[in-house]
Amino acid sequence: MYEEKIHIPFGDKSLDAILTLPRDHSAVRYGVILTHGAGGDMNFPQLVSLANYLASHGFLCLRFTCKGLNLGYRTKAYSAVLAYLKSNEEYKVAGVFLAGRSMGARAAASLVRMACVQDDLFIQGLVCLSYPLHPPKAKSKLRDEDLLLITKPILFISGSADDMCDKTLLTNVVSKLQAHVKIHWMDNANHGLTTKGKTLEDALPEINEQTLLWIQEILKH
Repeated sequence: MYEEKIHIPFGDKSLDAILTLPRDHSAVRYGVILTHGAGGDMNFPQLVSLANYLASHGFLCLRFTCKGLNLGYRTKAYSAVLAYLKSNEEYKVAGVFLAGRSMGARAAASLVRMACVQDDLFIQGLVCLSYPLHPPKAKSKLRDEDLLLITKPILFISGSADDMCDKTLLTNVVSKLQAHVKIHWMDNANHGLTTKGKTLEDALPEINEQTLLWIQEILKH
């Protein structure tokens, strides 16, 4: 695989990012953009592992860092990264999947919702790792406003014991969506997608394989 550190213009500053590609990247047709949650950065282990795995199966992966807890700010940053990839002359892709973990998934969802309104065919779908459907201990405060307006395919990978994504509530939200949606529940996993007695390393193969299989399935249609 091939990795390249890049800096993406964003207002009067820039966003740190890393491109991960197959060694022979001349045949790459689709990309995946990945970003982190409220904490951490683009080197969060789930993102690094997923980027490497997808690149080893023929996809361009662009993961980036954007700090801050303001969703509007994070969404604008994600939009700048998307614009960068769309206009990139060196690595041209026919389409892209937007992906994020936790708050990063909310930013990605906000952008995909806007793309659905604009009928943007470049965006193929949305991957949500540990989507934070509600704050801990506040199940009545649903963060579903963007999800309800998305018509592109969505994959949710969530822990069945995630205190920010009640299983019944997510299932109910999904039943209202117009989009083609798949939920993959990780048994007894928490918001970090880890299970008691196991490490994140144990969870990574399941996350990676489920994401790849879903993307391949969407691209067949």
